[in-house]
Amino acid sequence: MPLIGGWLGYRLLRWIAPRDSRHGNAPDPSEAETKLRLYFGADFFNQIAGKTVIDFGCGRGGPAVEMARNGAGKVIGLDIQERLLDICRVKADQAGVSERCHFTTQSSEPADILISKDAFEHFDDPAAILQIMAGLIKRRGYVLAAFGPTWLHPYGGHLFSVFPWAHLIFSEAALIRWRADFKGDGATCFRNIAGGLNQLTIAEFERLVEASPFQIEWLDTLPIRGIGLFKARPLREFGSSLVRCKLTLKR
Repeated sequence: MPLIGGWLGYRLLRWIAPRDSRHGNAPDPSEAETKLRLYFGADFFNQIAGKTVIDFGCGRGGPAVEMARNGAGKVIGLDIQERLLDICRVKADQAGVSERCHFTTQSSEPADILISKDAFEHFDDPAAILQIMAGLIKRRGYVLAAFGPTWLHPYGGHLFSVFPWAHLIFSEAALIRWRADFKGDGATCFRNIAGGLNQLTIAEFERLVEASPFQIEWLDTLPIRGIGLFKARPLREFGSSLVRCKLTLKR
């Protein structure tokens, strides 16, 4: 239960953070290869060699292009924003891999591997997304997902974490009112801000997978500042900057 809400919470937020200072930068395309290895392992490009890969939520296409450049047989980039898909197509053409990259809002071609990056904490209905993913891979295919920070991390509130755990201290209503001072999209809750924020925890993700067509083959966490103690189960919710996992279909 948040400790501070109402008018007091809003005024304190205005005093602490008069405006959004956590702008963030778009990822440098040159970092896409490094990020894919960090997320999915040093052998990631060996795994995708000659395979059909779906990049679920491909964004501006940097990782999809890097996968094609590094040996994937075919990369299907899925995203709901057509304007981003146009950017992806230009990128693939400039990199000389357009014949192996296909960008679309939907696909019926099953993939060997589906990847999901920085997304599960933003999906409005992650349970429904797991069902969709299950229909996009081959029977012996698998999903590689990497996401975080999750909700109980010091900055699990993303924009709303104006200081560590601020998103747990202030009420949702106070935080949304504070955000409305510099965002004019009319959002009324965490879930309907641009990008969405579903308050996902690691334990909740595991529960959702258990109830889905998938099983967790492995799940690993990247702890804050590499502190191994945060990998322990009692502490991982508070100390995991990134969650990485492999999901396979239940037999």
